[in-house]
Amino acid sequence: MRHALITGGSRGIGAAAVRAFTAAGYAVSFFYEKNDAAAAAVSAETGAEAVRCDVADAQAVLDAVSCLPETDVLVNNAGICHYGLISQITQAQWDRLFAVNVGGIYHCVNAVLPAMLHRQSGCILNVSSMWGQVGASCEACYSATKGAVLALTKALAQELGPSGIRVNCVSPGVILTDMVANVAPEVLAELAQEAPLGKNGTPEDVARAMVYLAGAEFVTGQNLPVNGGFVL
Repeated sequence: MRHALITGGSRGIGAAAVRAFTAAGYAVSFFYEKNDAAAAAVSAETGAEAVRCDVADAQAVLDAVSCLPETDVLVNNAGICHYGLISQITQAQWDRLFAVNVGGIYHCVNAVLPAMLHRQSGCILNVSSMWGQVGASCEACYSATKGAVLALTKALAQELGPSGIRVNCVSPGVILTDMVANVAPEVLAELAQEAPLGKNGTPEDVARAMVYLAGAEFVTGQNLPVNGGFVL
């Protein structure tokens, strides 16, 4: 059975990905940082293995991966955000966003890569954002990290393609997760109207795109926007 490792799998898009990949017949393990109750609930629902691991910690990632089956599909979903003026973000906040959103991908890729190279096969899926494509006011650091994810995806696709390893990316738009829980309903309604489809997305919308890319054997180095047409 193919094994998928999903980071940030206890909630939101990550939890939807755990459900989608288990439904697609994968054996699934997922990393989560601190919400034991949420992780246990997703594990009980899906049968996936929950592993507490901060992706920003290189050694923790190596130790966790060493205890798991070899990974066929790595989904780098773990991410954090920050809203505020560039002059208001602290150095510690800036560093933490890059450590999780970009460094986490680096650590996870390096942890699973030896086995993928040995098999000459594998699939890596990264999660960027539409703000990584066009930038967002008051989300400069988040946008910068997600832009880095897009560039990293294309670079890795070129580097790893000759070894039979595909690397692709999804870029969600406005998705109804706890990341937007503090956004006023009227603002969410306005954002929905800015998209040609006239609605905001769900975690399941993104998860379906991930499963598609995992099976798209002649697709690599691509970014699949899942944003209802918000960014074209």
